[in-house]
Amino acid sequence: MKITYIHHSCFLVELERVMLLFDYMRGSLPPLDDDKDLLVFASHRHEDHFSPAVFKLAEKHPRIRYILSDDIWQNRVPEKYFSCTEYMDAGSVLKLEEGGGTCITAFHSTDEGVAFLVENDGKTVYHAGDLNDWKWNGESKAWNNNMSANYKRELEKIRACRTDLDVAMLPLDGRQEEWFYLGVHEFMEIVGANNVFPMHFWGDFDIIRRLKALELASPYRDKVADIQREGESFVI
Repeated sequence: MKITYIHHSCFLVELERVMLLFDYMRGSLPPLDDDKDLLVFASHRHEDHFSPAVFKLAEKHPRIRYILSDDIWQNRVPEKYFSCTEYMDAGSVLKLEEGGGTCITAFHSTDEGVAFLVENDGKTVYHAGDLNDWKWNGESKAWNNNMSANYKRELEKIRACRTDLDVAMLPLDGRQEEWFYLGVHEFMEIVGANNVFPMHFWGDFDIIRRLKALELASPYRDKVADIQREGESFVI
């Protein structure tokens, strides 16, 4: 499995028979293998997770299918691509023939849209979208407690679905100040993953080092990818 960090929350995951492109909005993509199917995911409608530019990929890669959160308005999709576009809401499961058989499960976000769990050829890949414990200093204690409860409820659903994730792509957002680590830490405590790829860090690559320096991260720090630049690839 090869994983390339593109920009913000966008990754390209290359498996043996299928490529998974998550939350592309801009950035340089590596060459796409014409012999593989391409599944393009958008977790929600926010402009830092979805751009209509993804539909230009179909001009050069005909073996393509789009999997969109159902909060993305249909008028954002060119009519000629309706037939290769699927919509998902939280709790839905989609089984596709692409990649020799791909199963996708959607989970409810604590912000907008969904998170995706993708299973293909014995590999499991999770992309959180904006599913995170968005605890903020400016919010009330009740609001923050409700946020944490909702997040942990979704994590329990993910754990009930799969406990052997090969890859998890998780928000790590410095705007949360001292709570920046919370979503990753709770995910690893409740669900776990063999490899963690931080995202949604707004160009602050050093936040990954800060996470791994925390004592509470000691059980999983070696599983966290040291992403240092856009376009960097990892083979796992």
